[in-house]
Amino acid sequence: MITSSDIAKILGKYDLSKLAIGTLGSHSALNIFKGAKEEGFRTVCICKEKDAIMYRKFPLVDEMIIVKDFTELLKEALQEKLRRLNVVLIPHGSFTAYLSTEELTDSLYVPMFGNRQLLHWEANRKEQEEWLRQAGLRLPATFKTPDEIDRLIIAKLPGAKGGRGYFLANSPASFYKKFKAMVRRGLLREEDVGRIHLQEYALGVNVYPSYFSSIIKDDVEFLAVDRRYESAVDAIGKIPASEQLEIDVTPTYTIVGNFPIVLRESLLPELMRMGDSVHKKARELAPPGIIGPFCLETVITDDLKIYTFEISARIVAGTNVGIGTSPYAYLKYGAGMYMGRRIALEIKEAREQGRLGEVLA
Repeated sequence: MITSSDIAKILGKYDLSKLAIGTLGSHSALNIFKGAKEEGFRTVCICKEKDAIMYRKFPLVDEMIIVKDFTELLKEALQEKLRRLNVVLIPHGSFTAYLSTEELTDSLYVPMFGNRQLLHWEANRKEQEEWLRQAGLRLPATFKTPDEIDRLIIAKLPGAKGGRGYFLANSPASFYKKFKAMVRRGLLREEDVGRIHLQEYALGVNVYPSYFSSIIKDDVEFLAVDRRYESAVDAIGKIPASEQLEIDVTPTYTIVGNFPIVLRESLLPELMRMGDSVHKKARELAPPGIIGPFCLETVITDDLKIYTFEISARIVAGTNVGIGTSPYAYLKYGAGMYMGRRIALEIKEAREQGRLGEVLA
């Protein structure tokens, strides 16, 4: 396991005046790179050739490293190049989608913004549920096996899968029928049946508040809220009910984009308390707790109860809607603040105060 002393030795060889911010070319990279540039950092993108057009069209990358596969990040030659460039990596959803948490915590010898140990809690849904429950949040019920299903549930795979292969079921028979349909469509594999997380489907509006846990300011900041635009479930309403029954459709929940949301003000105090509580519990589970961005994935019911069904302990793609425009970031910082820039600001202030070791792992 990579320790804080390992990272300190690496940082000891860095030219901190030439510190660069790097990430995988995916997910929220444009958000991260724009924020880095605005705070005066050089940027490094580890990118697949097919995606390079995006980073050439938006001139935010100072150095692009082309790879065939993101797993090349684990190769010593690439890591050595990143260290020579004085890179600090910013993790996002593609890190945990393409690399295991064990690889990220044991084999990636490049300083990373955040707390690597919390990646384990995020990837393991049972541990994640325990974390949220101990923090005092309201959670939907979960089921150990499909045979226990006695109400409407949502079935989903662990990790950052972007909603791909998620489906609803209301009985064991319904589950197995839809699971087989997902396998036939290539969205799931037969061996996934034992890995699927079965969670009660709370009926309400999906809301995704994003927070920033600042070590430098010793505060949890409420910076953005979004909701997801999912295919094909958000399109099903355009089909008349009679036609839906005839085609026997099983819609997916693959995320294709996000919408910004401004919540009614009376909901904000509870959401802020939830963010504080989750970070406080994280300090106990994996000191020093959450470093930087995190997101609670919630449902708000018609009686304004807030159910939390997941946490992402890093930047989420939903914060992309706030680039330059997030109302909550504006209320806190004024114009031009958003999650990518907030990350860069924290790193810059940590460097200025000689506290980089506190925010990098």
